[in-house]
Amino acid sequence: MPIMKNLIIVESPAKARTITNFLGKEYKVIASKGHIRDLPKSTFGITLDDETGDLVPKYTIPRDVNPTVKELKKLAKQAETIFIATDEDREGEAIGYHIAKAIGKEPTELPRIVFHEITKSAIQHALENPRSIDMDSVDAQQTRRMLDRIVGYKLSPLLASKIQKGLSAGRVQSSTLKIVIEREREIKAFKPEEFWTIDALFEKNIDASIYQYNGLKMEKLTIKNEADATEITTTAKGESFVVESISKTKRKTKTPPPFMTSTLQQAASSQLGFSPKKTMMVAQKLYEGVKTDQGSMGVITYMRTDSMNLAKEAVTAVREYIQTEYGDNYLPSKPKNYVTKSKGAQEAHEAIRPTMVEFSPKVASEYLSGDELKLYRLIYNRFLACQMTEAELESQSILFKGAKCTFKASGRKLLFDGFYRVTGHTDKDKLLPDLTQGQAVSLDDIKQAQHFTEPPARYNEASLIKKLESLGIGRPSTYAPTVTILQTRKYITIEKKRIEPTEIAFTVIEMLEAHFPEIVNSGFTANMEEELDQVAEGSTDWQTILKAFYTPFMQKIEEGKKSIKSLKVAIPTGENCPKCDSELLLRKGRYGEFIACSNFPKCKYTKNADGTEIEGPEETDQKCEKCGSVMVIKNSKRGKFIACSGYPKCKNAKPLTPPKEISVPCPECGGKLQEREGRRGKFFGCEHYPKCKFIANFEPVDKKCPECDYTMGQKTLRGKEVYECFKCKHKEEVK
Repeated sequence: MPIMKNLIIVESPAKARTITNFLGKEYKVIASKGHIRDLPKSTFGITLDDETGDLVPKYTIPRDVNPTVKELKKLAKQAETIFIATDEDREGEAIGYHIAKAIGKEPTELPRIVFHEITKSAIQHALENPRSIDMDSVDAQQTRRMLDRIVGYKLSPLLASKIQKGLSAGRVQSSTLKIVIEREREIKAFKPEEFWTIDALFEKNIDASIYQYNGLKMEKLTIKNEADATEITTTAKGESFVVESISKTKRKTKTPPPFMTSTLQQAASSQLGFSPKKTMMVAQKLYEGVKTDQGSMGVITYMRTDSMNLAKEAVTAVREYIQTEYGDNYLPSKPKNYVTKSKGAQEAHEAIRPTMVEFSPKVASEYLSGDELKLYRLIYNRFLACQMTEAELESQSILFKGAKCTFKASGRKLLFDGFYRVTGHTDKDKLLPDLTQGQAVSLDDIKQAQHFTEPPARYNEASLIKKLESLGIGRPSTYAPTVTILQTRKYITIEKKRIEPTEIAFTVIEMLEAHFPEIVNSGFTANMEEELDQVAEGSTDWQTILKAFYTPFMQKIEEGKKSIKSLKVAIPTGENCPKCDSELLLRKGRYGEFIACSNFPKCKYTKNADGTEIEGPEETDQKCEKCGSVMVIKNSKRGKFIACSGYPKCKNAKPLTPPKEISVPCPECGGKLQEREGRRGKFFGCEHYPKCKFIANFEPVDKKCPECDYTMGQKTLRGKEVYECFKCKHKEEVK
């Protein structure tokens, strides 16, 4: 068997390709494609040790991962040295641990390399400075995984049995949902208050607002009703005004800190309209590597971080760049340092920044797609801004005084743009005209307006993540998945970017508040995060935390099964079932109310809550080619399709509309290619599937690749139409 000198194992194929680009033939880089061992999906997967009382995880290798594990084992036998090069956070540490276990190696004996960025120098430095797998970090991740499993697999069935099927609970998920519910309760309990404002127009088109009346400062909500507003307005109309004072003050706007995960997600949401999930997907591509003239390379540092540290080399490089590109006025005398305020921040990590300051957005535009470039520009400009000088503004104010009324006019002027030079700003100069103290001025116009206070706004994804971060709930890797799972479980809807809880979410939270208050308590959840940090630091034993939670929690679960009153309300309708004459009941299901027979499951008669019949599938004149039963039309998330009426015994199904055929033959078998719709949109596949598995994400054309003579397809790439070979990826512009 040939001996391979070095094997490097990472999680992602894209990451593997990028690292391969930097290393010689003596290195083989392979991807595990994520986790290769986990708790089983079908069972609880945690047992109690009879002797120690420890909670023991029973990890399994999922069936679809077996081919990857087989290949890893084969390559591991050939290698002299095996490097674990998974991501630098706890999740990556745990993945590395499970890889070692899966290939039959002792985890602590394999060299472990970490890097904040995927560049040649970073990879070489990591290889020169390997360490061992950090078992404290592994234990912290195992603790989180097992705590989540305990809550999810023990509390979710209780919710399903007491409220309705399909419900779930989670340690971070449920406390996050309560935050959304509490905001909705505030909105429902809110009572608007009336208040009035008074604005005036003085000579030279100077806008001003009421500032004082009879010596009383006029703040928001001071003027309560129309009568008070009219009194002030009438008084002002009869007064003469002079300039009482003119003031100008200079202030500096602090430079923004570099991005960490939460702030990047917030900025991408507000400035680019990206969801947190999309932000992390795009950032992952930028981190793992993009193709350039020098090959594939990572263009940003690791994107799951709660640190605002910056490498000294990166700060030195960006300061030189600022001085060259913008001049001395934009460069502070000393580098700026930022400290993370959140507890448990992993300060050994770095903030999110570009890996090469010379790879400017202008240069990057030749290599990045539209969304990649938008996010990269945001990260790049923020990195520059955090090491530039502050912006300097001048605030102006003029007080116009009458006998009883005083009005205030405000203005501003940008004196020096500083970091605004790269980030831009929305503040426009609003200059006040030159006046002198004591100068008489005329009141040209005055208006009063009625207003009402507004309830607090519903959270959007960015503001919810900001709230989670401030409360210490979750960590960088959990923010986006938490919001996604609440949507998936139908606990929240997002309309016009605002998060609104569904009716069932109120029911779930009310039950949890009454019987499992710690699960929805943000303080308890945040404290658990601190305990996980202590495990990672080696100051707390992970089994101690698990036992302290598991025993009382399971006692509550057992008590709840008996004591919690079922909320599966079934209301008699006063009607009898037309099929079996039993009583009909109004029930609540996952998709709303419906009427069903009380004799269920013997009688399965149902109808809509409004009394209309639930229509069965529409029959067609086609017969199933597999079993001879009638084919019927059914509905799915992706639209209507034809299926066998003999389901589930016969699972034959096909599209309602036959797939569109294209003139180009299949390059693999010569069969007809068909345009189809899948989960991710349109694709092209062979009519002989599954025997022939040719698939294309863009339309094949009648053109052969000049490099390998394989079929090419036409696609849009960075705004240009190109031909691309499906085999060797050769590209050429469509002329």
